[in-house]
Amino acid sequence: MKAVPVSEELGLEMASRCQFWLPKKNRFCANSPINDSKFCGNHSSRADTQWVPCPVDPSHSVLRENLEWHVKRCPLLKQTQSLAVQPFYQKGINAGEEDSISSDELASGFSDSISSEMKRNIVYGMSGAEFHRLLAKIRALHGLICKDIQDSYRIKEACNMWIKGEIDRKIPFQEKHVLQQASILGNMEEFGVLRNYDGGEQCEGNRSCGNEANVAPAVIEFGAGRGYLTQMLADCYGIKRVLLVERKSYKLKADRSLRQKESLVLERLRIDIEDLNLNAVESLRHNPYLAIGKHLCGPATDLALRCCLTKQSNHVNTEQCGDRPKLRGLAIATCCHHLCQWKHYTNKRYLLELGITKEEFLAITWFTSWAVDANHSEDISDGADLKTFLQSSENEGDGMNGSTVEDIARHMNPVERAVLGFMCKEIIDMGRLMWLKECGLETQLVKYVPSSISPENHLLIAKCRNICAA
Repeated sequence: MKAVPVSEELGLEMASRCQFWLPKKNRFCANSPINDSKFCGNHSSRADTQWVPCPVDPSHSVLRENLEWHVKRCPLLKQTQSLAVQPFYQKGINAGEEDSISSDELASGFSDSISSEMKRNIVYGMSGAEFHRLLAKIRALHGLICKDIQDSYRIKEACNMWIKGEIDRKIPFQEKHVLQQASILGNMEEFGVLRNYDGGEQCEGNRSCGNEANVAPAVIEFGAGRGYLTQMLADCYGIKRVLLVERKSYKLKADRSLRQKESLVLERLRIDIEDLNLNAVESLRHNPYLAIGKHLCGPATDLALRCCLTKQSNHVNTEQCGDRPKLRGLAIATCCHHLCQWKHYTNKRYLLELGITKEEFLAITWFTSWAVDANHSEDISDGADLKTFLQSSENEGDGMNGSTVEDIARHMNPVERAVLGFMCKEIIDMGRLMWLKECGLETQLVKYVPSSISPENHLLIAKCRNICAA
């Protein structure tokens, strides 16, 4: 048999592989091409009109012609059907109220879920004068409502076993995440939401407990991911009942380690926070609880707040108060404000009263992505002069008459962009804080770690004076 030259052999191998070049991997895609194409299914050109979101799981798309076949075989079909019959599943219960959409908004493609591209188009569609007026409005609003956001990096003695790495070696240990988790718990302890509950009374089954002040609360972690914030809480504070809420499936979860704790009751609900009726979770009946979340992305923070403080809960009859779960306090680290949506935001009324329109809110959420663009080796949000930088930007912009907003934004230096992003994040979170106050909670917004550890460093923390009234 004649040997095939190396170059010819390589050519034959390349012909059997997708011809899409992957610059990060410095090679071609290794998948096989589909029929009559040089590319695999992931990289072949396709008309967007031919692809539609899967009605079972909109996170992926399918060819329109294959939709009927796919719906019957979608991997998430069985889970979706099982979830739909659960008493705690109520589609869209925490989503927020629909906005009426004008014909102009429909014509421009507006909907309740606005993509980052659409937000960018809103900003870039402004005139230079409109853009600078918005910057002035942001500066004035920030100066009016964002005065009391304190640095609060708190590591308590209770978390020493994690800080010193004295934990099960099978548990993933990354210092920056441990410091964030420890400071969240430290702020909860300092604010009076959390204490060590080793030996505390537990509510068993559906019976009501006597002295609720001595009862160890259940803990609900929203957007739990692998559950390592709850793992630290159980290790360091003696929590005995845990509910993890997460819509995705994860490997290397803390569940296995948590289940090894004798006396700890663990339940994981795979459900979108938007659809969770907390009052219908049987295991929480009669139980006081704490709500926690580390980096609840974008609207997930609003969904979680509404899940804990629904209208149904606020207006329930006194006779029913003993049956439903009772919020004792919450601590939620917010993040990814660029993903926030007008529909889901908890305090639209507050922003409207301050003169912020829906379109301006969407622009503000888009600006927040600039907060993580710069170098965070130093705390930009503290080092920059927040009160004067936008004014200087406006003055500089006076010499760019006729320029597009895209050109103006491009000429802003990274620190200016980052400071604008931080200001917008604070405005969004202060609206949430005011909503919690309107619900009757005592609350604070703090920076729980320096931005050099994480630029996503806002922590909403609140507690209820009257547990039953929560």
